[in-house]
Amino acid sequence: MSFAGAKWVWMNGAFFPWNDANIHVSTHALHYGSGVFEGIRCYNTADGPALFRIAEHLERFMYSARTHSLAIPFAPDQIEAAISELICRNGFKSCYIRPLCYRGSRELTVNPRRCPIELAILAWPWEPLHGSSSVQSGIRACISPWKKFHSSMMPATAKASGQYVNSILAIDDAVEKGYDEAILLDVDGFVAEAAAENLFLVRNGALFTNDEKNSILLGITRDSIIQIARNLGYTVTIAPLRAADITSADEVFLTGTAAEVVPVCDVDNTRIGNGECGRITRRIQEQFTRIVSGQDAAYRHWLQPVYRASEVPA
Repeated sequence: MSFAGAKWVWMNGAFFPWNDANIHVSTHALHYGSGVFEGIRCYNTADGPALFRIAEHLERFMYSARTHSLAIPFAPDQIEAAISELICRNGFKSCYIRPLCYRGSRELTVNPRRCPIELAILAWPWEPLHGSSSVQSGIRACISPWKKFHSSMMPATAKASGQYVNSILAIDDAVEKGYDEAILLDVDGFVAEAAAENLFLVRNGALFTNDEKNSILLGITRDSIIQIARNLGYTVTIAPLRAADITSADEVFLTGTAAEVVPVCDVDNTRIGNGECGRITRRIQEQFTRIVSGQDAAYRHWLQPVYRASEVPA
């Protein structure tokens, strides 16, 4: 990941040069994690840059904000317009977009209510989270000693900044042990998710994944893959998973906006399948790539063309 190509940031209704988009060290969110965010991708298509499932992403962004009592002072269509303009100003054909709503600077009590609500949007070029080669070669993961927090502790279905400390602890432990990724179990011992991705298993030609009952974030890429897999004729079962289900699976892959679709070929030094990207995983990857690049008309509604404000069709 490099920010080198990013020139502009949108903050509270205005555009700022990247190096001037600053906050004060007393910002409440910096101390307590009082913010929510989204991860969105823009893909280059034959018709130009397009945002992938932008309506669903912004719907979740607004939900996350409401859940954490953050009244975003902009409507979804205004945020989408700002995202499009930001992409155009930066000259990006494809990129990752990060809207962030957070409590700003006024005081540093744990109670955030007196702190102003700020909104920023960043965009930068970003290849898949684990690198472009991971799409084919796969990654190595471990079962983390850290548990995923239960939704009675924090709302797991909201994408809040502070809750990612849980993921940071897990991924830091995994990397220290020589792995690429961590898989967290929930407090009942069932599989939850990876540090920043949802998890799928393939067994006997069918797909299996879990849901919010196991403290996962309901990923939009996850939802996309469920629909894609079913449309390809695969059975997708949504049910709790055990750690033993992972190591006995024919294939395992992770999904997320940042990671896209990445195979897991080894968990705790146990090879998954033949230790390579599996046949079904590869087929789903290929279909996902066709969709996000605008090559499948049946999914064209998932892509929203990027326009400058002056170019929006009447």
